[in-house]
Amino acid sequence: MFTGMTKAQDEASVLFIGNSYTYFNNMPSILSDIATSFGNTINHSSQTPGGATFSGHAGNTATYTAMNSEDWDYVVLQGQSQEPSFPYGQVNTQTLPYAMQLADSAQAISTCSQAMFFMTWGRQNGDPQWDSINTFDKMNERLRLAYLRFADSSNASVSPVGVTWKYVRDNHPNINLYTGDGSHPSYAGSYLAACTFYASIFHSSPVGSTFNGGLNASEALLLQEAASLCVLDSIQTWRLKHHDSLSQVSFTYEIDTVNLSVSFDENINYVDSILWDFGDGNTSALSNPSHSYNDPGEYTVELIGYSSCSGDTTSQNILIETPIGGMKQQDSGANYCIKKMSENKYNLSGLNHKAIDKIEVLDVIGRSIKANFEVLNLHSVNIGFTHKGQVLIHFQLDGVPQLLRIYN
Repeated sequence: MFTGMTKAQDEASVLFIGNSYTYFNNMPSILSDIATSFGNTINHSSQTPGGATFSGHAGNTATYTAMNSEDWDYVVLQGQSQEPSFPYGQVNTQTLPYAMQLADSAQAISTCSQAMFFMTWGRQNGDPQWDSINTFDKMNERLRLAYLRFADSSNASVSPVGVTWKYVRDNHPNINLYTGDGSHPSYAGSYLAACTFYASIFHSSPVGSTFNGGLNASEALLLQEAASLCVLDSIQTWRLKHHDSLSQVSFTYEIDTVNLSVSFDENINYVDSILWDFGDGNTSALSNPSHSYNDPGEYTVELIGYSSCSGDTTSQNILIETPIGGMKQQDSGANYCIKKMSENKYNLSGLNHKAIDKIEVLDVIGRSIKANFEVLNLHSVNIGFTHKGQVLIHFQLDGVPQLLRIYN
């Protein structure tokens, strides 16, 4: 059994854009009361014209007025109850584009607004107009898949109310979640939806809430447990992100070993601006920059993302290695070079009159490799060895430790 996991003094602002499935029993207020019982706060507003589709929301100026009215943590998007369950071709042309438009608008208006889709439920006995949705289970499954696809297509999340609805119907069939029309939610149905949104928004269990509304305590507890189980066991499936840790940055890179340069490619979400620290004293605020290093070595590259909601930082260690056949030329600022002289023989030279000293040849796990050293002068040494594969050469250049990785 789940226990209450409160997060005191957590606060979230939520805009509900939907229709009667949202406004029946004033579900957003039930959510607010559940949050209050844990010491948390939900500030909410609604734009919920009856029967509205995603297309209708997208074409309604009141939708965008509501989005612009505040920097919402969450903009909840709910379509007409049947439309996501219709044939894929119809959904792809009449529903998905508008769902994506709404999600994109919410995120464009405010960097820290997260679009969250309200996964609705199947009708009590399904929809008889089409065999693929003529039972609750078939209709509910098509809605589940559609809302997940909407979220995946628009970098949004899902509050899986339809999944909790099925759980209660399968495990607690005596709890009636519908009104007499077999479509709209009873108070128990709205309470279950509110518990699901509480778990989705705060990433905390609603179990133990002292607010039961018009329900008896045992029935309310069963609905709380259903929401906890279905949401918190599958946070990644529903793509849920807490509003205090929304920003995410990461990057990949590609090294040009000839010119000692690196091309970076960032992946950022919910970020207003970025700053690169290349680990050699240089920085950049450019997107997907390239950077050249003067010397081989290991550098810690850091990418910082800034936003008003949280911000994020990530770093990677990048090894800039000496290419065989000659390093950067002297006029490019290189301090040493290595050249392959013959089979199993290399020349290591310090450029700009830098002294080579304390040379050691190792394999990849740090074991010493037998090598012959022919000192030509203070700045140049021939190194011979027969080891095949990757080889590490440790040495000092004017007293500064260096690491060189080659492939023999």
